[in-house]
Amino acid sequence: MFTTFRGGQSGAWRVTLNSPVKGEGFASVPALAITQSASIALPILPSATAWRLVGVAGHVRYVEKTEKEQLAEKQAALGRKEATCAALIPIRKSAAWWELAQDERREIFEAKSQHIASSLKYLPQIARQLFHCRDLGEPFDFLTWFEYAPEHAAEFEELVAMLRATEEWKFVEREVDVRLQLME
Repeated sequence: MFTTFRGGQSGAWRVTLNSPVKGEGFASVPALAITQSASIALPILPSATAWRLVGVAGHVRYVEKTEKEQLAEKQAALGRKEATCAALIPIRKSAAWWELAQDERREIFEAKSQHIASSLKYLPQIARQLFHCRDLGEPFDFLTWFEYAPEHAAEFEELVAMLRATEEWKFVEREVDVRLQLME
């Protein structure tokens, strides 16, 4: 199942921040629309879409069995009524990251950066889904989608700052931070 994020003139999410963190950013847009389909969704009105990102929610990678169980136990579902804030953070890692062997990436991801262990304390307040897009020829490797209630905004900022301070993030060559508010 493909998930398509369209930045444009319409959508269920109002864009409140569109900021390049590393590398080139996106064109400014007022809204974000999200669609899921068996094929990559093309814009209905191309002139109303400034940018489009596509990813696939695949199996969890770089996790060991106990970590997977901990995540499943604590992770909240997306689409919760109270979660009216969201963030779409596309990330592209460097060629140096992808040249590493799987065990070397795992070592940096968890043993050194503690990506999963450190993130567990933010669950279930912050729900998340990772979409893979490297093999689709997209401009990013991952699209990270987060949802949370407004009262958990400070915790989300803490989580993002913590992740960006890890050794793993030294391999990020492009990142854009798009913050959103659910339209009523």
